Amino acid sequence: MPSPTPALARIAVVGAGPGGLTCARILQRHGLDVTVYDRDPDADCRNQGGSLDLHEDDGQIALREAGLLEEFFALARPESQEMRHLDPSGRLLGHHLPAEGETSAPEIDRGQLTGLLLRSLAPGTVQWGRALASVGGPADGPRTLTFTDGTAVEADLVIGADGAFSRVRETVSPAKPRHTGVGFLEAWFDDMEGTHPELSALVGKGNAHAADGERGLFAQRNSGGHMRVYLIRKTPVDWLSRHGLRPENTEGIRAHLLREYADWSPELLRMITDNDGPYVDRPILALPVPHTWEHSPTVALLGDAAHLMPPLGVGVNLAMLDACELALALTRSTTVDDAVRTYEKTMLPRSTETARMLDGAAESLLEEPTAEDLARFAHDRH
Repeated sequence: MPSPTPALARIAVVGAGPGGLTCARILQRHGLDVTVYDRDPDADCRNQGGSLDLHEDDGQIALREAGLLEEFFALARPESQEMRHLDPSGRLLGHHLPAEGETSAPEIDRGQLTGLLLRSLAPGTVQWGRALASVGGPADGPRTLTFTDGTAVEADLVIGADGAFSRVRETVSPAKPRHTGVGFLEAWFDDMEGTHPELSALVGKGNAHAADGERGLFAQRNSGGHMRVYLIRKTPVDWLSRHGLRPENTEGIRAHLLREYADWSPELLRMITDNDGPYVDRPILALPVPHTWEHSPTVALLGDAAHLMPPLGVGVNLAMLDACELALALTRSTTVDDAVRTYEKTMLPRSTETARMLDGAAESLLEEPTAEDLARFAHDRH
């Protein structure tokens, strides 16, 4: 089947995260029709996750193309660019305070960013409760998207923005995410100023990181007086069951953590003892490096579906840049096939280079910073 022109193509985006929604927004700004399918029953059914720092050389570029940069800055928190490095005793090793007017990487809650993008789309663009079961049909199209509710639709281009366990990726690649050997255990804190003033003073208005070579933590301020702490450890993916623990056993997990972090300062241990609610186990996964696939004229991947990497500040930014470049290629190309080829010529080398730099880098979050690290940190932040 000849590849259609983008203006006449049926474009389906799978996944209503920041990448998929950014792609849909830019396509609609240029007059192209697009439908987004997402497995969630609605936009508010679950917690959207923590805070995201959007960089001026990728995430912010995508928001500018989406016509949403000013609205982003109205919601973003420039003060969250503050960063503190602590040692396990709570001693301050390095500190970055953002300059007045600094906008290189302001933070925004993931839910706020998702809401901003959703509000920008034409009504009905996102179809909720459509969990993808499979993508069928010939490689040259049309493709058939079959959902778990038994319904199906046809598309001339399927854009996989459906994350780590992408069902769209299975159409072009056998690659599966692998465990990096590092895990995050997420803890939530509410009403920082009223209930947790000591932790608020310790972390500041942005982020704080501490590590001792074997374990670490990363504290991240969110909007509305909230904070998330990620306890970082080398663990097998099934560490909870190995220790006879269940996810809902908050007190048992807390006791286990206090043994692991026993020689850390009482101030930092409050990140383990004072959290509001249960812990959330988040094993850190990554796709093989490099991850490439044979070109398909009817399937494109972006974000974690294309290049899942450790969470070191690049994921959402690369996803949104991918989305921007794919959408613009579709607006500028004669056929859908040409647009996907143009996009992949840039995206694949970029993602491979970044993935190689970050391969195994999750363990760096456990390392105590050297004097050279701190000097480089201070230089990079100014």
